[in-house]
Amino acid sequence: MAELHAGTMPGAPLGWYSASREDLAALLAGEPAYRVRQVWDGLYRRLTPPDAMTELPGALRAQLAVALVPQLTLRRETPADGGATRKWLFELQDGATIETVLMAAGARTTVCVSSQAGCAMACQFCATGQAGFVRHLDPGEIVEQVARAMAASRPRRLTNVVFMGMGEPLAAFDRTWAALERIVGDLGLSPRRLTLSTVGVVPGIRRLAETGLPLTLAVSLHAADDELRSQLVPLNRRYPLAALLEACEFWVARTGRRLSFEWALIDQVNDRPQDAKRLAGIARRLKAHVNLIPLNPTPGYPATGSPPQRVRRFRDDLVARGVNVTVRVTRGRQASAACGQLATLERRRDSRNLHSIVTGRSGTMGV
Repeated sequence: MAELHAGTMPGAPLGWYSASREDLAALLAGEPAYRVRQVWDGLYRRLTPPDAMTELPGALRAQLAVALVPQLTLRRETPADGGATRKWLFELQDGATIETVLMAAGARTTVCVSSQAGCAMACQFCATGQAGFVRHLDPGEIVEQVARAMAASRPRRLTNVVFMGMGEPLAAFDRTWAALERIVGDLGLSPRRLTLSTVGVVPGIRRLAETGLPLTLAVSLHAADDELRSQLVPLNRRYPLAALLEACEFWVARTGRRLSFEWALIDQVNDRPQDAKRLAGIARRLKAHVNLIPLNPTPGYPATGSPPQRVRRFRDDLVARGVNVTVRVTRGRQASAACGQLATLERRRDSRNLHSIVTGRSGTMGV
């Protein structure tokens, strides 16, 4: 096998899903040309690690297992909902940690992926925001989360991918876009099965609209006036509601796709009649769907989620005002499945126990 291409550190292995076809061609120099296709299909179609690609000669498999490595190592898995929800805490090669959640409900199997280790948005009710920003993920680290979820879903089929895990996907647009291209073009998921959630990065919304990719855009709104939203979502001070809603109108006009507003219901904070009235005005203007989310308990944030009766009242108020509304079923609370919670809990554990679970290689990637 040839030396790694000049764009990498000498001798440094490549991540399974960070390697391009050109990288594989460089690694496989001297091998028959079809080996590149075999390895690529093994990763993206059969979800097989290099050392288990039995169509390759044994010596080549051994070499590839050194040159191509996973970027995610499972540190902890927490199941909930009778096993229908599984939350994974992955350690990256530099020691940073991210969270990925796999959820099965009816005919849908959804993976919620992270786009950053930590988050710089500092939303006060979010455990990830409280923890702060570590770094952006590279596209391969995002794609590997999806591939592992696809393998772990078997014999079910992974139907949906949501960018609603740790981080703000539009804070590093080029990385997120590169991951989306691989998820659609190589892992074979329909863009209509993808949902990207943003707290309101206005330039990113506009760039995404211009790509024409027909995914679903979910805007984490949480408040319908600038004063309250700036308290809950500090990015609102940079991109206030007027600018955000203008970008949302651009998205709808350019893509023809329905917009979704996410609204984490916080007791006595944003679940009042005046909040419903303001939200209804915005949702009707944009013909947007509203997804109400009873807030999961978050360490470090004293407020609590709205109780069931206030959730129902808020929902009914929106419906009476002509808004299409759903209430997200709270899943995975046993698994600390709200964004950033598992990582927060893990940081409190004794460091001697951090590597109690490691990834196995048994023919498919699994987790």
